[in-house]
Amino acid sequence: MDIPASLAASRPEITAAVTRGAARLLADLGHAPLAEVTLPNGRRADLMALDRKGRIFIVEVKSSIEDFRADAKWHEYLPFCDAFAFAVAPEFPREVLPEAPGLIIADGFGGAVLREAPATPLAGARRKALTLSFARLAALRAAGVAAWTLEL
Repeated sequence: MDIPASLAASRPEITAAVTRGAARLLADLGHAPLAEVTLPNGRRADLMALDRKGRIFIVEVKSSIEDFRADAKWHEYLPFCDAFAFAVAPEFPREVLPEAPGLIIADGFGGAVLREAPATPLAGARRKALTLSFARLAALRAAGVAAWTLEL
């Protein structure tokens, strides 16, 4: 059955819903997520999260096949995390995604991990610098400052 254009979600709406659901999932799993974090290399992570053991997890949200195909830069997130995953809506054709990263299916209410993200531990010095920068960014946002960039 075709969905009328007036009822179909727009790409920004899908992105927002998947981001919200993936963040809720991460929080349920014991991570502290931040949305839209600009990394030191200038790339913007849709979600970056810190778990209770200090591991850094990055999630890249893909709202459509076109979004995925137009964005071949996901490898550039890997030097800034211990684990990486894609998050997509339930109707996203998952067969187009690479098998190596983790995979999260999410909607506006929550999500599920379909494939665990492989662990690739950061070097201690890099993890410490990223963790301090992540904490400062979270504190600035909590204080109402419009901050987006990790500073190393």
